Amino acid sequence: MTEYTADWYPDPGGKHELRYHDGAQWTDHVSDHGRQASDPLTDAGAVPSTGMSAEKIQRQVADKAGVQPATQGGGTMFTEPVLVVNQKAKILELNTEYAVYDQHGTQIGAIRQVGQSALKKVARFVSSLDQFMTHSLQLVDNNGAVQLTVTRPAKFAKSKVHVSDAAGNQIGSILQKNMIGKIRFSLEGPQGEIGSLNGENWRAWNFNLQDAQGNEVARITKTWEGLAKTMFTTADNYVLQIHRPLEEPLRSLVVASAVSVDLALKQDSRGLG
Repeated sequence: MTEYTADWYPDPGGKHELRYHDGAQWTDHVSDHGRQASDPLTDAGAVPSTGMSAEKIQRQVADKAGVQPATQGGGTMFTEPVLVVNQKAKILELNTEYAVYDQHGTQIGAIRQVGQSALKKVARFVSSLDQFMTHSLQLVDNNGAVQLTVTRPAKFAKSKVHVSDAAGNQIGSILQKNMIGKIRFSLEGPQGEIGSLNGENWRAWNFNLQDAQGNEVARITKTWEGLAKTMFTTADNYVLQIHRPLEEPLRSLVVASAVSVDLALKQDSRGLG
């Protein structure tokens, strides 16, 4: 059981960005992008799922991403060598949700958007203005426990994404370096750049991830959704292949990158995502 001291933590209910724990219990005090409010914690937070079969996930890994079977991992987002990140398909996407699977099709976690105000949902529905607003996603395990929080502050040009641990402490950032040509991001730890995320084509569908020495440590492959799904929904699916065990915070930044690409670029134009 997690021990908490009195402080702000990622909201375990998945509704808000932060919730205050008084050292004994969760309180009604919540915060979204610096704005405090009061909202009771009514449940542990739903864990999104796409309902995809194991066979479909396995085909996505082998046939669409071309990833060969890898050694069995430890069953978490931080110990599996292959992660399949599939967005929940919606005709109207007002709240972003993903399911995270291992290479065999077993769901091991999820990603849920938090801190979405009613105004932001309206802006998302009627316009593209939400691209200039702050967005936060929680990476959770199958019990809904927060593992990482990924936040993209409001922007006007290049994106930056901040990554925080389960306690809400920032451990690194993913910073967009250019807007023309093949998109590149730097992976920044507390002491500076520790790696990079590099687009392999101008549409920014596939990426390689490198460490500070330029060695490839992982790959992100966007898997084709099918024409009908592309036309009528906003779902994006990715396969993240991690080539070898990685030290922190690089491992967390690599895991966060699988959704950060979508968070950083998709808000601008569907053609980039």
